[in-house]
Amino acid sequence: MPNEIYQQLIATSTGVLLLTAILQIWGRSLARSIALLAVQGAALAGLVLTVGVHAGELEALTVAGLVLIVKSVVLPLVMLRSAARIGETREHPAQINPAVELIGAAALTLAAYAISGPLMGPNPGPALQALPVGFSLIFLGFWLLLIRRSAITGLIGFLVLDNGIATVSFLVSGGLPLTVELGVSLDVLLVVLILGVLVIRLQKVHGSIDITELKELHD
Repeated sequence: MPNEIYQQLIATSTGVLLLTAILQIWGRSLARSIALLAVQGAALAGLVLTVGVHAGELEALTVAGLVLIVKSVVLPLVMLRSAARIGETREHPAQINPAVELIGAAALTLAAYAISGPLMGPNPGPALQALPVGFSLIFLGFWLLLIRRSAITGLIGFLVLDNGIATVSFLVSGGLPLTVELGVSLDVLLVVLILGVLVIRLQKVHGSIDITELKELHD
């Protein structure tokens, strides 16, 4: 793969990853946030394929296909079904001002770039130059977990965080072995399935999935 095309593909895929994470913080529609999560999964699959093909790894197509199926199709569908089962279409009123949410997201993104600088070295390649995007996704995933009240949005924040960890791993290592990615993806899928069931159960028992209203748990 020519180096210029490689750089463009890396920039495009990581740009989509960062943009979708920012839009998830900005929006309030759960369906829209889940759709953005699917786009984010497709961008991650594209990044995996780009890095793997450039490194000459034969497993790249298989790993990218696995990432695409799990993160862009299966997980969003599971979350859409959970949201439909409990009748949730929009995020609950924010705990803080939306402007503060975006300012916090911008500050975390800048912090990710500052932290990543020493890790990239003096002459980083295209993959390492995109490393700040991975750390930005990790920080923004944590930010979503902190500022949102809906359990569904908490799941979205968890998956954004997981996508950030996967992005950093692929950019640093040039791709993960198929067995490792398969194990991680299945673990994440299992966690989301369990949490999806718990969200539905919370709605039935407490009549709400606002996690700020759950002061204590009862048997």
